[in-house]
Amino acid sequence: MYDEIENSAREAITELFQEAKPQAGQIVVVGCSSSEIVGEKIGNGSTPEVAEAVINGILPVIKKNGLFLAAQCCEHLNRALVLEREAAEKFGLEIVAVVPKPKAGGSFATAAFKAFHDPVLVEHVKAVAGIDIGCTLIGMHLKDVAVPLRLKTNKIGEALVTAAKTRPKFIGGERAQYE
Repeated sequence: MYDEIENSAREAITELFQEAKPQAGQIVVVGCSSSEIVGEKIGNGSTPEVAEAVINGILPVIKKNGLFLAAQCCEHLNRALVLEREAAEKFGLEIVAVVPKPKAGGSFATAAFKAFHDPVLVEHVKAVAGIDIGCTLIGMHLKDVAVPLRLKTNKIGEALVTAAKTRPKFIGGERAQYE
């Protein structure tokens, strides 16, 4: 079961990168409900081993592409994000004092915290792309103009998978020209 979850997560993040084409050094946000993956209602079946399988599937791909993962916590930590300190400092993000746990932050954020080299938490990011595994509502952490993507990998376990990339805003009115 865990191998299947890891493989599905790897496929989803790989598809996202093929569609969104993020540049090295940018932030990608992932929200994940391990409860939803195992067929439970979000927040009611937190499973650390499932969350670790997702991290094991996505983190190597993210690192290989030179990107930073922002792992979204659950609502009990106001959807704060686990991030490498390097990324928080690069983007001038204010670090907050909290450590995620399975029932306060979620299993996925906890697994990310354990897997990162120098983890910190921040309240907000403006990611260029993201994946939402199990209806965790990552939209608040994307840049302003999000473009939905349909991935072939639309489920991980029992959880729905949605994805988005972002694009710059179109401004300037009728005489403006866009690339």
